[in-house]
Amino acid sequence: MTTPFSRLPLLSPGSWPEARRITTILRKETVGGILLLLAAALALIWANTPWSEAYHSLREVTVGPAALHLDLPLSVWAADGLLAVFFFVVGLELKREFVAGDLRDPHRAALPITAAIGGMAVPTLVFVLINWRTGDGALNGWAIPTATDIAFAVAILAVVSSHLPLALRTFLLTLAVVDDLLAVTVIAVFYTDDLNFAYLALALLPLAAFGFAVQKRVRSWWILIPLAAVTWWLVHESGVHATVAGVLLGFTVPVVRSAAAGGPDAGPGLAEHFEHRIRPFSAGVAVPVFAFFAAGVTIGGLSGFLDTLGDPVALGIVAGLVIGKVVGITGASYLTAKFTKARLDDGLTWLDLAAVALLGGIGFTVSLLIGELAFAGDPLRSDHVKIGVLASTIIAAMLAAIALRIRNRAHRVLAERETRDDDHDGIPDIYQHP
Repeated sequence: MTTPFSRLPLLSPGSWPEARRITTILRKETVGGILLLLAAALALIWANTPWSEAYHSLREVTVGPAALHLDLPLSVWAADGLLAVFFFVVGLELKREFVAGDLRDPHRAALPITAAIGGMAVPTLVFVLINWRTGDGALNGWAIPTATDIAFAVAILAVVSSHLPLALRTFLLTLAVVDDLLAVTVIAVFYTDDLNFAYLALALLPLAAFGFAVQKRVRSWWILIPLAAVTWWLVHESGVHATVAGVLLGFTVPVVRSAAAGGPDAGPGLAEHFEHRIRPFSAGVAVPVFAFFAAGVTIGGLSGFLDTLGDPVALGIVAGLVIGKVVGITGASYLTAKFTKARLDDGLTWLDLAAVALLGGIGFTVSLLIGELAFAGDPLRSDHVKIGVLASTIIAAMLAAIALRIRNRAHRVLAERETRDDDHDGIPDIYQHP
């Protein structure tokens, strides 16, 4: 049964099981985000030392069987292979949110979906306006400023020691998950040049076999991993970016338990089981390794940095992520509130939402991936993209930190209210007596 918009807070902690699950996810993402920060910093420092050639040579080391067209540089393995694991977790999370999570309620789903769309549309518009007359294929990068990196954003929250209420953390997580779905759709539709329909059709066979196996609750790695690997390879050979295979595989995994296994009330389903197993590898290994191979760019000092910002592509990325994301996410949320007559939860203000929207301007992982796809044949512009994404990440993180610190005292009060448990039953009172 859904709740009428007029009586539903625009942002709320949700149900206790969902709140507990999201708290666990964000704890893992915090650790992964810190590793991501360290990996990116190491790559950036190394690429700007006298030994930068060693870093760039490492990126180009080729491994893999040539007979399968998989003799790829390490940087490509990180982008196509490791990020497929990341997008598999995204697929699991998306399906779980809309099948068994709070977002199965259309009223609760409306805000993060509209906010994600706004956070994609406005940055795109900003980038296109800046690069409309640039030429030389600049508009290929229109999707770069549309992504949100949840691991990086949560790591910033940990660094600034913010007491961000769970309602806002939940909003940030679900926004990023929907954002990832939109991003992988953009990658599949707009960044696929030479499509081989034969390989794409063949990919449906192992994908269907994987789906059949997980629907039968098969957990044997020696069955599932080969099927997933063959699906990934066929999608890779089809010309569609291989990360799309990760999302499709994630979508096949059942969320709730079967009746024979006790039904939905008998505990977490296979999707949540896989998520618990794979998320630590995704957050702690796959994404940081990709960041290490993607973030290293030789800036050339202050003069090189200023020259880069003279490129409208880099400027469009910075403006899109820092300004476009805030305007798009906050604006879409405000319009949602106006049209639905929903209200902000008690104690929250639009400044809080704007602070979260600033965190949404941390595109990093997927922005770097789209940048590599958009300008694969242009090393100079690819470097400008990296510098633009890194600059955007730093600026958005600093502005978000300032906004969050301004509201930290109010957030502390809300956080204490969310964790108060006067009857000591292990469930915060707010979920029993709202």
